[in-house]
Amino acid sequence: MNPRDVLKRVRRLEIRTRRLVDESLAGSYHSVFKGRGVEFAEVREYEPGDDVRTIDWNVSAKMGHPFVKKFTEERELTVMLVVDASASLRFGSVASTKLETAAEIAALLAFSAIRNNDRVGLLLFTDRVERFVPPRKGRQHGLRVLRELLAFETVGKGTDLRGALEVLRRVVTKRAVVFLISDFQADGYEKTLRVVNLKHDLVAIAISDPREGSLPRAGLVAIRDSETGRPTVVDSGHHGVRRLFAERFERERALSRATLQRSGTEILELSTGANYDRELLVFFRERARQTARAGA
Repeated sequence: MNPRDVLKRVRRLEIRTRRLVDESLAGSYHSVFKGRGVEFAEVREYEPGDDVRTIDWNVSAKMGHPFVKKFTEERELTVMLVVDASASLRFGSVASTKLETAAEIAALLAFSAIRNNDRVGLLLFTDRVERFVPPRKGRQHGLRVLRELLAFETVGKGTDLRGALEVLRRVVTKRAVVFLISDFQADGYEKTLRVVNLKHDLVAIAISDPREGSLPRAGLVAIRDSETGRPTVVDSGHHGVRRLFAERFERERALSRATLQRSGTEILELSTGANYDRELLVFFRERARQTARAGA
């Protein structure tokens, strides 16, 4: 993709995501992801009904009548987008590939964070960490994250989830909201995932494509593994072959889902071609309800 095309796509995506954020997602995002606590703002004179536990006794003694401390919520968050850019994400049977869908979802999350004055960072990975963009605030930084997602040419083809999570654990030392966006076609990452989930507020967004679990009836077809390059010839006209193909996909998806669940990681499953805007909104609202019930 040449720089001019990248710029056009960045602008289109920014316009679309900012509209969606302003219309629906920003408020839901704010209610779901809380800040790190409260911070002192000022003191003011005591008023009937104020909590006596907030009285500042030192100031009250000096002034001769009661003053209370006023606090505000410390809203500022760090949001890390950890995005899988391996070769398997380049697949797509509808309008967008899995990677394009992942980039659009990441853009929505990035602008939701920026809209709430939070910091946003990016860790792009394949079988290695390809790119790390430290978290910062502001629209220009958000656009930089978007450009990296859309235009960065990766070197690796495979998927090393464990390695990416290890790097995240080392470089992001303070608690953050982490969105791990991948198709989770990997293994050996469960232990590191559990460690990261204990330290950060981790949400896994699993991207799939409808064709991955549905082989078309087209006779003998050659299927090539996008990450290993290994080819396989199958008879897609045979019902049993199509059934085994679908069962294998469902089995692998169930295994990755179970791995995420065992670590306590929240999961949002999305498909290319689906209305992921609405799915994100539903997810945020449900999470907000769960948070409210837990705090009641």
